[in-house]
Amino acid sequence: MPLLQLHQVRLAYGGLPLLDCVNLQIEAGERVCLVGRNGTGKTSLMRLMTGEESPNAGEVLRAPGTVVTYLSQEIPEKMTGSVMEVIRSGLSSAHHEEEWESDFRLEHLANTMNLSTDVSFASLSGGLKRRVLLARALAGKPDLLLLDEPTNHLDLETIIWLEEFLLTTSIALFFVTHDRAFLKKLATRIVELDRGRLTSWNCDYPTYLERKVASLEAEEKEWAAFDKKLAQEEAWLRQGVKARRTRNEGRVRVLEQLRRERGERREREEKAKITLQTGNLSGQKVIEAKNLSFHYDGIPIVQHLTTTIWRGDKIGIIGPNGSGKTTLLKLLLGEITPSSGSVHLGTKLEIVYFDQLRGKIDGEKSVAVNVAGDAETVLFQGRPRHIHSYLEDFLFHRDRIRMPAKMLSGGERNRLLLAKLFLQPANLLVMDEPTNDLDAETMELLEELVVEYQGTLLLVSHDRAFLNNVVTSTLVFEGEGKVAEYCGGYDDWVVQRPAPKIVDVPLIARVEKKSERSSRPPAFLKRRELEELPRLIEQWEQEKESLSAMFGDPEIYRKEPTKLLEIQTELQAFEERIAKSYLRWEELEEKRAKCGETGKLV
Repeated sequence: MPLLQLHQVRLAYGGLPLLDCVNLQIEAGERVCLVGRNGTGKTSLMRLMTGEESPNAGEVLRAPGTVVTYLSQEIPEKMTGSVMEVIRSGLSSAHHEEEWESDFRLEHLANTMNLSTDVSFASLSGGLKRRVLLARALAGKPDLLLLDEPTNHLDLETIIWLEEFLLTTSIALFFVTHDRAFLKKLATRIVELDRGRLTSWNCDYPTYLERKVASLEAEEKEWAAFDKKLAQEEAWLRQGVKARRTRNEGRVRVLEQLRRERGERREREEKAKITLQTGNLSGQKVIEAKNLSFHYDGIPIVQHLTTTIWRGDKIGIIGPNGSGKTTLLKLLLGEITPSSGSVHLGTKLEIVYFDQLRGKIDGEKSVAVNVAGDAETVLFQGRPRHIHSYLEDFLFHRDRIRMPAKMLSGGERNRLLLAKLFLQPANLLVMDEPTNDLDAETMELLEELVVEYQGTLLLVSHDRAFLNNVVTSTLVFEGEGKVAEYCGGYDDWVVQRPAPKIVDVPLIARVEKKSERSSRPPAFLKRRELEELPRLIEQWEQEKESLSAMFGDPEIYRKEPTKLLEIQTELQAFEERIAKSYLRWEELEEKRAKCGETGKLV
């Protein structure tokens, strides 16, 4: 029996339904990605699946005993308590555990996710808060895990960890993401929400894109044939044929049915028509940094960076959350005074800054006022345009243009900021996490615009596909304030970077750091580690075999040759981890043998 089923479900909040008598089922072990434009109802569908909302019609059915947990796109504003208290709040009553069992499991989960359990949740950054909320969702031991934009505000290291974690878990996944690399790696099936209908595509994402194009072309042809027939029947009726005759009454009824069908048709949403305004040419040398350093409270953020950014360069900035990427942007733009070294800006710069925090949006003001103030027109490409017409290019319908900006979704706020900023001509475009919350279609359009942009770009992003397709070189934070420069995008950096040092702390060492609050003696923890190690080694052996098999795949050599070094690095990491774990296993077995029949580990 499927874990979860939707049967003839309808959901509407007035106007056209978000879900129009849809059917769906999720099987155990599946990894299903839900795709669709912002505002089509993806989050509402997930809320139906968790039971937070009820459908207007139809049924949502769950297999007996099925546990469904949900990681929301939004971070709760009023959540308080320590990290462990937040994680513990996700425990499910469906699973019966002894307190010590749940204590150990949650400590292990927190350590796996590199979380400090004693700190206050409210004090964490947005990325760390999402990691804690993911741990809370996993604490309930779900059979089905729902993830709404799980990679938002996570750094690359955490995104890659999350991918690997989800690939090795047996939990069924139903997720929404704008991260194409994440989607391609995880999804075993694509479900599309479009105009109130759900369509299932049993394929990977690249195949879905090909089939979707073919489906839209077939729909266009079908609609064209329908419209031609309707026009012919309308013309027949206008010619004054005596339709009341018995032999024509059937044809009139057919025409009435055609009219009804045409009236019920839901047209596809238009694509966004985002356009960048390139300013006047800047000087050839845009930014020159010499021996640039910056410290905060004695902590090195940037150390001895020397680089020159030339007109037309597209520079990606990569690093963990909290490493100082936004600080580096402000240093390069001259907004922060360096601790040492110098920054010189070129001539004739016209800078537009896309802020990660979307701080330039006033939630109390309307969408239109945020862009145009009290004016009814804006000046774009040298010509006046009515604010309604301009915002419609960014997919804002007229009924949303006068509403307060605080009512917008994350993706809509992104589009609103783009609409506001792109009114300004720019020859230096600075973008701090521009893809967060955007749907795939709008993001791909933005990507095309940035690729064709003739000015200079500084881009902070955790989106690997966006980096690969856009930037010409990268500045990468490598720890202790070191910022190194590499040619190309993310994949090019992976090939060029030094091999990462593999430091795998044994499970017992990680748990004992947190054991001060525990009444359980270390011997208990060592026994649990001994029980866990065979399972972990088996899991890592399987992952190692999967990576080894990739070397025999000719498609890798043909399509993604740059990935080979990344695979080799991962293989070496698994080999080291497995070797260390076998040594640790032997050490614990030897200690248990010395303890005699009691089997107690000391």
